Formats: sequence, C-alpha cells, structure tokens
Amino acid sequence: MLPTCAKYGMALIPWSPLQGGWLSGRYRKGADNEGPMSEARRRLTNRYDLSLPENQRKLDAAEQLAQLAEEAGITLIQMALAFVLNHPAVTAPIIGPRTMEHLESQLAAADVVLDDAVLDRIDEIVPPGINLNPADGGWASPALEPAARRR
Repeated sequence: MLPTCAKYGMALIPWSPLQGGWLSGRYRKGADNEGPMSEARRRLTNRYDLSLPENQRKLDAAEQLAQLAEEAGITLIQMALAFVLNHPAVTAPIIGPRTMEHLESQLAAADVVLDDAVLDRIDEIVPPGINLNPADGGWASPALEPAARRR
C-alpha cells in the first residue's frame, strides 16, 4: 500500500505504530509480563497470550528491536515511531497515548531520523510485509476474498 500511495502522491495515516504496546517495551522477555491492561485488549487473547508461539515470535522481535534501538542511542518507542514517521507516504501516525508520560515518551521521535543501516537491520528482524502473528493483520474485507471477486 505504501509504494502505491507514494507513487500517486497520496498519504497514509497508520494506526498503532507501537503495535498495541509490543514496541513500547511493555512486553519483554524475562520481564513480569502481566498481559494487557485494558478490557478491550484482554478480549484479544490471540494477540496478547504470551504462551502462543506467534506471540513468542513477537517477544523475540521486540527484544532484538530494543537492542538495536539501544545501539542507535534511542528508545524502542522513538525508533518505532521514527520508522513510521520518516516514510514518505505517511502523513502522521495515530499514536494514541493514554497518559502524559506516554505522550512525552513519544514526542522525541519527531526529531529522530534512522540511517540506512538501522532501517536495513529492522527489515532483517521483521521483513517488510510479514506479520509475526497472523492475528495482527487486522480486518480483511470479505469482498477481497477470492469467492467474492468478479474473476
């Protein structure tokens, strides 16, 4: 979608650039991960149940990304938001902080520019177009299913 937007001079407003808390540092290997705090997220067990192999893959990726951010001298939050903010087809991400502390931790990302080496490493950790947990793919329109297509 992003290359098409860029090609035609359109912009995208992505939601959840911190991947529902996974890129905020909230869920870490070896930490006391008590699971999602909100009722809405508790209902999404397939996205947050840490015993699922798909979510273990997300923990592994988040750990590698946090290490990369630390090596780059920034926080994981700053790196995740800068990754989205610096894409030419993105107008602005929907960040949705719930507290002033959340907002303050996210504002510094506006000044972060990721170099090619960091971007390449991010793509190695989570290749473009890959969902480590298929449940994170979002809603798919039934109209796009093969049976609903004209041909």
